Amino acid sequence: MKLPLLLKLSLVLATLVILMGAYTRLSDAGLGCPDWPGCYGSLTVPSEHNSAAQSAFPERKIEPKKAWLEMIHRYIAGGLGGLVALLLGVSIWNNRASSGVPRTPQKLPFLIAVLIIFQALLGMWTVTMKLMPVVVVSHLMGGYSLISLLLILYLRLTTQREILKHQALLSLSPLALLGMGVLLLQIMLGGWTSSNYAAMACSQLPICEGEWADNVNFKQAFTLFQGEHSSYEFGVLDYYSRMTIHVTHRIGAMVTAAVLLWLAVKLINQSQSTRLRGCGIALIGLIILQVGLGISNVVLHLPLGIAVSHNGGALLLLLMMVFINFHLYGTNREKKRDL
Repeated sequence: MKLPLLLKLSLVLATLVILMGAYTRLSDAGLGCPDWPGCYGSLTVPSEHNSAAQSAFPERKIEPKKAWLEMIHRYIAGGLGGLVALLLGVSIWNNRASSGVPRTPQKLPFLIAVLIIFQALLGMWTVTMKLMPVVVVSHLMGGYSLISLLLILYLRLTTQREILKHQALLSLSPLALLGMGVLLLQIMLGGWTSSNYAAMACSQLPICEGEWADNVNFKQAFTLFQGEHSSYEFGVLDYYSRMTIHVTHRIGAMVTAAVLLWLAVKLINQSQSTRLRGCGIALIGLIILQVGLGISNVVLHLPLGIAVSHNGGALLLLLMMVFINFHLYGTNREKKRDL
């Protein structure tokens, strides 16, 4: 099987894993199965009347609907792991079969394989550590990092970068990198908001209701390790800490939107490249969509479909920024070494 086709399938599965993970988390099904990798000691979901399974885990009632959400997420993730292993094998074979210059990037497939193994460990720890927020966010960011690396490898193999001659456009590389960094921080904030069950800590716009500025508690809100608890499901922080997390996420959204809009406008106005000008237009559309979904989450009190779509919007923004950075960096430059 050709490597680009494997990468296309991997990108599709990685997208499904991320969206299914968001759906599972937002459905409060993250502990639908109290063990790992099986579910109540089985590779399928037991019925709610299975006395043997229930006696093995007496602390948690069997909820088949939530358990199936968790197991479907694991099945898809397992399929992605198999594809990544095949991708690595094909990459090694291609390079051994060719004499001289390697036909495919060498280090990037290995990095992707190592990352997906670590992702599996984070998935296990998410369950065994009972949804500890720092583990949940690490698992989330691992998923976004994995799909970003898959896209970079796909672009390396299939896309011819344009030669950018306009110096003003080439100078946008630092701004694009800044935009990527700001977006990643915002995604982390979103994950921290969700994993601490702070999504509805503020129910008014534009910032929060009441005298929120007098009650922020950054120290407790952003403490990575929140003490020993039997479970972190539904959160362990007090209201003001959750409110602080939520407010920070909203302000972060404003900053992120401003930086990305700045980049988009410059791409549209300064680019002689039809491809990058189109990226600027698409980036504006994605920002408007994402902001609209965020506002809808507050106004409509976090409906599941919109909340999952908000996660999908963040993914699309990230992939767009990977694409833009890929074309701004490395064009008009010699590749110093093969990844």
